Amino acid sequence: MDEPTPLAPPRMVQGDPRTLTLLDVNARFLPHEQFRQLVANIQRDGHLTSTPLVWNDAGSGRLIVLSGNHRTLAAIEAGLKTIWWMQIDEPLPRQRQIALQLSHNAIAGQDDPAILKELYDELESVEWRQYTGLDDKALDLLEKVDVSSLGEANLDFASVQLMFLPDELERAEAAFDAARSTVSADQRWVAGLEQYEPVLDALETSRAAYKIGNSATALGVILAVFDRHLGELADGWFDAAMGDATRKGTAPLETVFGVREVPVETAAAVRAAVDRLVKDGRVPENVPWRALDVLVKGFD
Repeated sequence: MDEPTPLAPPRMVQGDPRTLTLLDVNARFLPHEQFRQLVANIQRDGHLTSTPLVWNDAGSGRLIVLSGNHRTLAAIEAGLKTIWWMQIDEPLPRQRQIALQLSHNAIAGQDDPAILKELYDELESVEWRQYTGLDDKALDLLEKVDVSSLGEANLDFASVQLMFLPDELERAEAAFDAARSTVSADQRWVAGLEQYEPVLDALETSRAAYKIGNSATALGVILAVFDRHLGELADGWFDAAMGDATRKGTAPLETVFGVREVPVETAAAVRAAVDRLVKDGRVPENVPWRALDVLVKGFD
C-alpha cells in the first residue's frame, strides 16, 4: 500500500461561500435543531469561528468543501458575504479526498464530563448556554456527573486496554458474562488496582507455559483454562457441603454442568423429554427448565 505523501501547507483564502461546492455524499449529518443553532451563532458572531477545508479541483474549476459543509451552508443561510477557508491547491486523488473528509469527521476528542460540567456551570446566561449547542443527551449526562468522584488527580490507577479480534471477542464476552452472572453484586466500572498485578502474572504464566510472546494469545490460553473450570464458579451460589443455594436470584447452567455446550444427541434427548413433560402438564410451558425439578424429585 502506498504511503500518503505530505501535503503542501494549505493557504488561507477569503471569498464568497456561495462559490464553494458542497459534497454530494457527506457521512456527517447535523440534526435540524443543531443546524439552526449553528446559523444563530454565526449570525451573532458575524463570521465563522472555525475554518472549512476546501480543495481547488483545477480539472473541473470547482472549489470543493472537504470538511465544513454544514458551517459553509450555515454561513450562507446566515447571510455572510465572505468567509475564510483553508484551500489545498495541489492535485488530490479521490482516495485522498475521501480520507481527508472522513478523518476530519472521525478524529475528534472526547469531553471529560466532569470538566465539561464545571465549565458549563460557569455560564450564567441562558443565551450562552444555548450557544454551546449541547443537546439534551449531553445535558442529562452533566446532571448525573459527580465531579468529586471523577478527579483523576485523586486516583492511583493504571489503565489496561485489551483489543480482541472477532473470534477472541466472542470467547471473552462469554467468559466475562459467565463470571458476572455467578455473583449478586452491583455493576463495577473499574477493577481494584490490586488486581492489576495478578492479571499481568496470569498473562506471564500463560506465555511462559506455552512459550508464546503475544499477550492476546496468552489471554486466549487463560480463557481456555477458565472454560475448563466453569463448574468451580458454582461457589458463587452453591454450598457443596450443605447442598443448598447461598443466595437468591439465578445461576448460569454452565456452572451447573461445567460446560457451555453438550452433544446434539444429548441435547435432543433432553429437549424431547422436556417436551413430553410439558405436554403431560407436569411442567409449565412458559418455564420448561422446571423439568429439572422433576428430575431432582425422581432421585428423592
